[in-house]
Amino acid sequence: MPIHYEQDDEHIVLITIDRPDARNSADMEHFKQLREAWERFRDDDAAWVAIITGVEDAFFTGADLKRYVPEITKFQKQIAEEGLTELHGYRLDDGTRSVLRNFELNKPIVAAVNGFCTAGGMEMLGGIDIRIACPEAKFAVMEPKRGLFAGGGTTVRLPRQIPWPLAMEFLLCADLIPAERAYEMGLLNAVVPRDQLLDKAYEFARRMTANAPLAVQATKQSALGSLYHDEDEIKALRNAVKALKGALETVRPDDPQTAKSAIAAATDVLDGLAKELRTAFEKESRLSSRIFQTEDAKEGPKAFAEKRAPNWQAK
Repeated sequence: MPIHYEQDDEHIVLITIDRPDARNSADMEHFKQLREAWERFRDDDAAWVAIITGVEDAFFTGADLKRYVPEITKFQKQIAEEGLTELHGYRLDDGTRSVLRNFELNKPIVAAVNGFCTAGGMEMLGGIDIRIACPEAKFAVMEPKRGLFAGGGTTVRLPRQIPWPLAMEFLLCADLIPAERAYEMGLLNAVVPRDQLLDKAYEFARRMTANAPLAVQATKQSALGSLYHDEDEIKALRNAVKALKGALETVRPDDPQTAKSAIAAATDVLDGLAKELRTAFEKESRLSSRIFQTEDAKEGPKAFAEKRAPNWQAK
Protein backbone atom coordinates (compact mmCIF):
# COMPACT_ATOMS: atom_id res chain seq x y z
CA MET A 1 0.00 0.00 0.00
CA PRO A 2 1.70 3.26 -1.11
CA ILE A 3 0.24 5.29 1.80
CA HIS A 4 1.68 3.69 4.92
CA TYR A 5 0.13 4.28 8.34
CA GLU A 6 2.12 3.28 11.44
CA GLN A 7 1.30 4.09 15.06
CA ASP A 8 3.70 3.68 17.96
CA ASP A 9 3.10 3.38 21.70
CA GLU A 10 3.82 7.09 22.22
CA HIS A 11 0.57 8.20 20.52
CA ILE A 12 2.49 9.23 17.38
CA VAL A 13 1.38 8.22 13.88
CA LEU A 14 3.77 8.12 10.92
CA ILE A 15 2.15 8.51 7.48
CA THR A 16 4.48 7.82 4.53
CA ILE A 17 3.69 8.60 0.90
CA ASP A 18 5.47 5.77 -0.92
CA ARG A 19 5.01 6.03 -4.68
CA PRO A 20 8.52 6.78 -5.95
CA ASP A 21 7.81 5.57 -9.50
CA ALA A 22 5.48 8.60 -9.86
CA ARG A 23 7.60 10.94 -7.70
CA ASN A 24 5.11 10.58 -4.87
CA SER A 25 2.22 11.99 -6.86
CA ALA A 26 -1.30 10.64 -6.40
CA ASP A 27 -3.90 9.13 -8.68
CA MET A 28 -7.49 8.59 -7.50
CA GLU A 29 -6.61 5.54 -5.41
CA HIS A 30 -3.82 7.28 -3.55
CA PHE A 31 -5.79 10.47 -2.91
CA LYS A 32 -8.43 8.18 -1.41
CA GLN A 33 -5.84 6.38 0.74
CA LEU A 34 -4.38 9.68 1.95
CA ARG A 35 -7.84 11.01 2.83
CA GLU A 36 -8.54 7.77 4.72
CA ALA A 37 -5.24 8.09 6.61
CA TRP A 38 -6.16 11.58 7.82
CA GLU A 39 -9.64 10.40 8.83
CA ARG A 40 -8.18 7.43 10.70
CA PHE A 41 -5.81 9.75 12.58
CA ARG A 42 -8.60 12.23 13.34
CA ASP A 43 -10.96 9.57 14.69
CA ASP A 44 -8.50 7.58 16.83
CA ASP A 45 -8.44 8.91 20.40
CA ALA A 46 -5.12 7.14 21.00
CA ALA A 47 -3.43 9.04 18.15
CA TRP A 48 -2.28 12.47 19.34
CA VAL A 49 0.27 13.69 16.78
CA ALA A 50 0.94 12.73 13.15
CA ILE A 51 4.15 12.95 11.14
CA ILE A 52 3.93 12.84 7.36
CA THR A 53 6.84 12.25 5.00
CA GLY A 54 7.69 10.85 1.59
CA VAL A 55 10.30 8.52 0.11
CA GLU A 56 13.40 9.01 -2.05
CA ASP A 57 13.62 12.49 -3.61
CA ALA A 58 10.01 13.64 -3.19
CA PHE A 59 7.72 14.56 -0.32
CA PHE A 60 4.44 14.96 -2.20
CA THR A 61 3.97 16.37 -5.69
CA GLY A 62 0.19 16.41 -5.91
CA ALA A 63 -1.85 14.86 -8.67
CA ASP A 64 -0.42 12.36 -11.13
CA LEU A 65 -1.76 14.28 -14.12
CA LYS A 66 -1.28 11.40 -16.57
CA ARG A 67 -3.56 9.14 -14.54
CA TYR A 68 -5.61 11.37 -12.28
CA VAL A 69 -7.16 13.71 -14.86
CA PRO A 70 -8.75 10.97 -17.03
CA GLU A 71 -9.73 9.02 -13.91
CA ILE A 72 -11.46 11.92 -12.16
CA THR A 73 -13.17 13.05 -15.39
CA LYS A 74 -14.68 9.60 -15.87
CA PHE A 75 -15.58 9.37 -12.18
CA GLN A 76 -17.30 12.77 -12.13
CA LYS A 77 -19.45 11.75 -15.09
CA GLN A 78 -20.37 8.39 -13.58
CA ILE A 79 -21.18 9.72 -10.13
CA ALA A 80 -23.34 12.51 -11.60
CA GLU A 81 -25.24 10.12 -13.87
CA GLU A 82 -25.96 7.74 -10.99
CA GLY A 83 -26.83 10.50 -8.50
CA LEU A 84 -24.30 9.35 -5.92
CA THR A 85 -21.93 11.06 -3.50
CA GLU A 86 -19.58 8.08 -3.17
CA LEU A 87 -18.70 5.13 -5.41
CA HIS A 88 -16.55 2.15 -4.38
CA GLY A 89 -15.17 4.23 -1.51
CA TYR A 90 -14.11 7.09 -3.78
CA ARG A 91 -15.48 10.60 -3.25
CA LEU A 92 -15.34 13.74 -5.33
CA ASP A 93 -13.67 15.58 -2.46
CA ASP A 94 -10.86 13.03 -1.97
CA GLY A 95 -8.39 15.40 -3.62
CA THR A 96 -9.18 18.40 -1.43
CA ARG A 97 -9.63 16.54 1.86
CA SER A 98 -6.38 14.64 1.36
CA VAL A 99 -4.53 17.99 1.27
CA LEU A 100 -6.41 19.10 4.41
CA ARG A 101 -8.61 21.70 2.70
CA ASN A 102 -12.09 22.00 4.24
CA PHE A 103 -11.11 19.18 6.60
CA GLU A 104 -11.44 19.85 10.31
CA LEU A 105 -8.47 18.33 12.10
CA ASN A 106 -7.40 19.84 15.40
CA LYS A 107 -4.69 17.33 16.22
CA PRO A 108 -1.16 18.57 15.47
CA ILE A 109 0.76 17.42 12.39
CA VAL A 110 4.47 17.52 11.64
CA ALA A 111 5.78 17.49 8.05
CA ALA A 112 9.17 15.87 7.46
CA VAL A 113 9.83 17.21 3.98
CA ASN A 114 12.41 14.92 2.39
CA GLY A 115 12.35 16.26 -1.18
CA PHE A 116 10.16 17.98 -3.75
CA CYS A 117 7.07 19.62 -2.23
CA THR A 118 5.06 21.01 -5.12
CA ALA A 119 1.44 21.33 -6.30
CA GLY A 120 -0.65 19.26 -3.87
CA GLY A 121 2.37 18.99 -1.59
CA MET A 122 2.34 22.75 -1.07
CA GLU A 123 -1.45 22.66 -0.69
CA MET A 124 -1.16 20.05 2.07
CA LEU A 125 1.75 21.84 3.74
CA GLY A 126 -0.53 24.81 4.34
CA GLY A 127 -2.66 22.60 6.60
CA ILE A 128 0.32 21.30 8.60
CA ASP A 129 1.50 22.87 11.83
CA ILE A 130 5.22 22.07 12.22
CA ARG A 131 7.39 21.82 9.07
CA ILE A 132 10.91 20.43 8.93
CA ALA A 133 12.92 19.91 5.75
CA CYS A 134 16.25 18.56 4.63
CA PRO A 135 18.56 20.85 2.59
CA GLU A 136 17.71 18.95 -0.61
CA ALA A 137 13.98 19.79 -0.34
CA LYS A 138 12.45 22.16 -2.87
CA PHE A 139 9.16 24.05 -2.65
CA ALA A 140 6.99 25.58 -5.35
CA VAL A 141 3.53 26.68 -6.36
CA MET A 142 4.22 25.90 -10.02
CA GLU A 143 0.67 25.92 -11.38
CA PRO A 144 0.96 29.38 -13.04
CA LYS A 145 3.93 28.09 -15.07
CA ARG A 146 1.54 25.52 -16.58
CA GLY A 147 -1.37 27.91 -17.06
CA LEU A 148 -3.13 26.26 -14.11
CA PHE A 149 -4.37 27.41 -10.70
CA ALA A 150 -3.51 26.14 -7.21
CA GLY A 151 -7.04 25.47 -5.99
CA GLY A 152 -6.30 23.34 -2.95
CA GLY A 153 -6.02 26.17 -0.46
CA THR A 154 -2.56 27.62 -1.04
CA THR A 155 -3.68 31.00 -2.36
CA VAL A 156 -5.79 31.46 0.79
CA ARG A 157 -3.47 29.91 3.38
CA LEU A 158 -0.04 31.14 2.37
CA PRO A 159 -0.72 34.93 2.60
CA ARG A 160 -2.16 34.33 6.09
CA GLN A 161 0.84 32.30 7.23
CA ILE A 162 3.88 34.22 5.96
CA PRO A 163 4.42 37.95 5.15
CA TRP A 164 2.52 39.20 2.09
CA PRO A 165 5.50 40.02 -0.19
CA LEU A 166 7.06 36.62 0.47
CA ALA A 167 3.75 34.85 -0.19
CA MET A 168 3.46 36.75 -3.47
CA GLU A 169 6.99 35.72 -4.44
CA PHE A 170 5.95 32.11 -3.92
CA LEU A 171 2.61 32.41 -5.71
CA LEU A 172 3.35 34.74 -8.62
CA CYS A 173 6.93 33.83 -9.60
CA ALA A 174 6.17 30.10 -9.36
CA ASP A 175 9.87 29.29 -8.87
CA LEU A 176 11.40 26.28 -7.17
CA ILE A 177 12.55 27.58 -3.79
CA PRO A 178 15.30 25.76 -1.87
CA ALA A 179 14.81 24.74 1.74
CA GLU A 180 17.08 27.39 3.25
CA ARG A 181 15.23 30.16 1.42
CA ALA A 182 11.87 28.66 2.46
CA TYR A 183 13.13 28.69 6.06
CA GLU A 184 14.10 32.37 5.76
CA MET A 185 10.63 33.14 4.39
CA GLY A 186 8.98 31.61 7.46
CA LEU A 187 7.56 28.54 5.75
CA LEU A 188 9.62 26.09 7.83
CA ASN A 189 10.50 25.53 11.48
CA ALA A 190 13.89 23.95 10.80
CA VAL A 191 16.24 22.60 8.13
CA VAL A 192 18.27 19.57 9.21
CA PRO A 193 20.47 16.99 7.43
CA ARG A 194 18.42 14.36 5.69
CA ASP A 195 19.60 11.54 7.95
CA GLN A 196 18.29 13.52 10.94
CA LEU A 197 14.94 14.50 9.41
CA LEU A 198 12.69 11.89 11.02
CA ASP A 199 14.52 12.12 14.33
CA LYS A 200 13.83 15.85 14.38
CA ALA A 201 10.18 15.26 13.44
CA TYR A 202 9.79 12.80 16.30
CA GLU A 203 11.48 15.26 18.64
CA PHE A 204 8.84 17.87 17.81
CA ALA A 205 6.08 15.25 18.10
CA ARG A 206 7.26 14.14 21.56
CA ARG A 207 7.45 17.75 22.71
CA MET A 208 3.73 17.94 21.91
CA THR A 209 2.71 14.52 23.29
CA ALA A 210 4.32 15.56 26.57
CA ASN A 211 1.41 17.99 26.90
CA ALA A 212 -2.25 17.23 27.61
CA PRO A 213 -3.76 16.11 24.27
CA LEU A 214 -7.16 17.76 24.66
CA ALA A 215 -5.52 21.04 25.64
CA VAL A 216 -3.21 20.82 22.63
CA GLN A 217 -6.13 20.13 20.28
CA ALA A 218 -8.23 22.96 21.72
CA THR A 219 -5.27 25.31 21.36
CA LYS A 220 -4.89 24.43 17.68
CA GLN A 221 -8.66 24.74 17.19
CA SER A 222 -8.64 28.24 18.68
CA ALA A 223 -5.65 29.32 16.58
CA LEU A 224 -7.24 28.02 13.37
CA GLY A 225 -10.56 29.58 14.29
CA SER A 226 -8.99 33.01 14.65
CA LEU A 227 -6.95 32.68 11.45
CA TYR A 228 -9.89 31.53 9.32
CA HIS A 229 -12.79 33.06 11.26
CA ASP A 230 -14.38 34.30 8.04
CA GLU A 231 -15.06 30.69 6.97
CA ASP A 232 -17.43 30.02 9.89
CA GLU A 233 -19.05 33.43 9.63
CA ILE A 234 -19.77 33.11 5.91
CA LYS A 235 -21.22 29.61 6.34
CA ALA A 236 -23.48 30.83 9.15
CA LEU A 237 -24.62 33.84 7.12
CA ARG A 238 -25.22 31.70 4.03
CA ASN A 239 -27.40 29.28 6.02
CA ALA A 240 -29.31 32.19 7.54
CA VAL A 241 -29.97 33.75 4.13
CA LYS A 242 -31.25 30.40 2.85
CA ALA A 243 -33.54 30.02 5.86
CA LEU A 244 -34.84 33.60 5.56
CA LYS A 245 -35.55 33.09 1.87
CA GLY A 246 -37.49 29.94 2.72
CA ALA A 247 -39.52 31.79 5.34
CA LEU A 248 -40.39 34.65 2.96
CA GLU A 249 -41.47 32.24 0.25
CA THR A 250 -44.28 31.01 2.50
CA VAL A 251 -45.99 34.42 2.47
CA ARG A 252 -49.23 34.58 0.45
CA PRO A 253 -50.66 38.05 -0.39
CA ASP A 254 -54.21 36.87 0.32
CA ASP A 255 -53.40 35.48 3.77
CA PRO A 256 -52.06 37.87 6.46
CA GLN A 257 -51.43 34.93 8.79
CA THR A 258 -48.65 33.67 6.53
CA ALA A 259 -46.88 37.02 6.88
CA LYS A 260 -47.04 36.74 10.68
CA SER A 261 -45.67 33.20 10.53
CA ALA A 262 -42.88 34.30 8.19
CA ILE A 263 -41.93 37.16 10.53
CA ALA A 264 -41.82 34.76 13.47
CA ALA A 265 -39.68 32.31 11.49
CA ALA A 266 -37.36 35.09 10.34
CA THR A 267 -36.97 36.28 13.94
CA ASP A 268 -36.00 32.76 15.00
CA VAL A 269 -33.44 32.61 12.19
CA LEU A 270 -31.88 35.92 13.21
CA ASP A 271 -31.84 34.91 16.88
CA GLY A 272 -30.08 31.69 15.92
CA LEU A 273 -27.57 33.59 13.80
CA ALA A 274 -26.81 35.96 16.67
CA LYS A 275 -26.07 32.98 18.92
CA GLU A 276 -23.94 31.23 16.29
CA LEU A 277 -21.73 34.18 15.37
CA ARG A 278 -18.89 34.47 17.86
CA THR A 279 -15.70 36.51 17.93
CA ALA A 280 -12.37 34.70 18.12
CA PHE A 281 -12.06 35.71 21.78
CA GLU A 282 -15.54 34.38 22.57
CA LYS A 283 -14.69 31.08 20.88
CA GLU A 284 -11.44 30.96 22.84
CA SER A 285 -13.34 31.45 26.11
CA ARG A 286 -15.67 28.55 25.29
CA LEU A 287 -12.74 26.26 24.54
CA SER A 288 -10.99 27.39 27.71
CA SER A 289 -14.05 26.58 29.82
CA ARG A 290 -14.33 23.12 28.27
CA ILE A 291 -10.67 22.27 28.83
CA PHE A 292 -10.72 23.42 32.47
CA GLN A 293 -13.46 20.87 33.11
CA THR A 294 -11.44 17.88 31.87
CA GLU A 295 -9.76 15.20 33.98
CA ASP A 296 -6.42 16.18 32.46
CA ALA A 297 -6.88 19.71 33.81
CA LYS A 298 -7.00 18.18 37.30
CA GLU A 299 -4.08 15.84 36.62
CA GLY A 300 -1.67 18.54 35.43
CA PRO A 301 -1.58 20.66 38.62
CA LYS A 302 -1.69 17.49 40.76
CA ALA A 303 1.35 16.03 38.97
CA PHE A 304 3.17 19.35 39.30
CA ALA A 305 2.50 19.48 43.04
CA GLU A 306 3.64 15.86 43.44
CA LYS A 307 6.75 16.49 41.34
CA ARG A 308 6.03 13.70 38.84
CA ALA A 309 5.22 13.36 35.16
CA PRO A 310 1.50 13.73 34.40
CA ASN A 311 -0.50 10.73 33.26
CA TRP A 312 -2.67 12.14 30.51
CA GLN A 313 -5.95 10.33 29.81
CA ALA A 314 -7.32 12.55 27.01
CA LYS A 315 -10.45 12.92 29.14
